[in-house]
Amino acid sequence: MADAYDVRRLALALPDVEEIDCDGFDFRVGGKGFVWSYPERRPGKGRVLRTDIAVLFVGDEAEKQALLIGEPDLFFTNQGYDGWPLVMARLDALDVGRLAELVTDAWRMRAPESLSGEID
Repeated sequence: MADAYDVRRLALALPDVEEIDCDGFDFRVGGKGFVWSYPERRPGKGRVLRTDIAVLFVGDEAEKQALLIGEPDLFFTNQGYDGWPLVMARLDALDVGRLAELVTDAWRMRAPESLSGEID
């Protein structure tokens, strides 16, 4: 079972990652977000940052759909993310190894080419 601490630890272990100060977590590389807390919007209430859910960059719509269809217990989306290559991951349903793969893959897709050879 993964949690926000694991997201932070894994993201900060990657090269040139910037952490944005917020009530949850928000990580960028080269000025581009790759993993952050899910900003849940509730009718009639303000936005709540959910640190038990990570929003992850997945690269394209095909990968997004593969995750959503193949593992609906782990991944979901909502209308606000239609057309964006992002999925939400339930951290308590992920093991840390799988989370590491997802965070690293998201970093790779968002990092500048000059950083691409800096991790295995």
